[in-house]
Amino acid sequence: MRIPTSRPAAPAKISPARGSAVKPVVMKTPIRLAARVLAAQAVKKAPAQPAASKTPVKMPAKPAASKAPLKTPPKAPVKTPPKPPAKKPVKKPAKPPLKTASKEALPKESKAASVAIGLGGAQGKVLKLGLPKGSLEQYTLNLMSRSGWRVTIGSRNYFPDIDDPEIICTLSRAQEMSRYVADGVLDCGLSGRDWRLENQDDVTVVADLVYSKASPKSARWVLAVAGDSPYRKAEDLAGRKVATELPGATKRWFEDKGVEVDVEFSWGATEAKVVSGLADAIVEVTETGSTIKAHGLRIIDQILTTHTELIANKESMKDPFKRAKIDQIALLLKGALDAEGLVGLKMNVRESDVDAVIKHLPSLNAPTLRQSV
Repeated sequence: MRIPTSRPAAPAKISPARGSAVKPVVMKTPIRLAARVLAAQAVKKAPAQPAASKTPVKMPAKPAASKAPLKTPPKAPVKTPPKPPAKKPVKKPAKPPLKTASKEALPKESKAASVAIGLGGAQGKVLKLGLPKGSLEQYTLNLMSRSGWRVTIGSRNYFPDIDDPEIICTLSRAQEMSRYVADGVLDCGLSGRDWRLENQDDVTVVADLVYSKASPKSARWVLAVAGDSPYRKAEDLAGRKVATELPGATKRWFEDKGVEVDVEFSWGATEAKVVSGLADAIVEVTETGSTIKAHGLRIIDQILTTHTELIANKESMKDPFKRAKIDQIALLLKGALDAEGLVGLKMNVRESDVDAVIKHLPSLNAPTLRQSV
């Protein structure tokens, strides 16, 4: 008997749907996979649920807002209190008119003085004092301060303030001071002796106050020539040109010596005119002579000495108030100058030794004695 080498074929199965033969399939799936397949088949066999209704949901409509205007309650009228009756104006007694002097009766005064009338001292009187502007200005202000007055000069102001209601100050060049005092524009003023002699004005010299630009000493107007020039004395300059800021006094000085020279007015920088050949000699003011020597010049003579003076108008000196005020200014200024070289000395002395001590004290007049209890 012959044994077949292959397995016999399985009988064919006929599909009930199509009637075709289907070969059997041997499944070798694990248990988990089989469970998933059965679950998927069960889902496919479940009956289909009806689709959700798409009917729109109607929301209840909001009631329409009322458009009727709101009625506000009427405001109650505000009652204002009645005004008090108007007061009758009180009639004040009329003031008597002030009696003022006529313009014809007033003397000619400067603008600053006319403003200050009525603000001055006794009976509204004031003294018009001229202060020098320029080289003497700073020393004069310091001297006024040491004398008890406080003078304040503002920027670009020619009318300084002074703490004395009886004085009105005016700044003026020393070269013009004597003219203003002589004409009565100023009652008194501080100026140099040189400018009073130069202008030859008719004024009263109240006091000699010996101070100059930088020191409590007199200054000199000197005749100077070049250091290498042949001129040795004033007579050697006959027919020559002399430059100076003091032409009037210089001409009179040479005339007194009988020497004819050509005197030319100088506006400044006089020392340089000999060096530059513009003049043969100069007349210049100096205190120590150092500036003259610094320009290579040599002094051959002296014209005059000068210092500050307190000068006054002659008519003002006849007025009792103005004369007393001018004398007070002179006394205080001279006292301040004299005190520069002095000191105050205080000591306790037995009464029995007072006379012996006084003989050795260098006081101006007499010492002040005070007896202790």
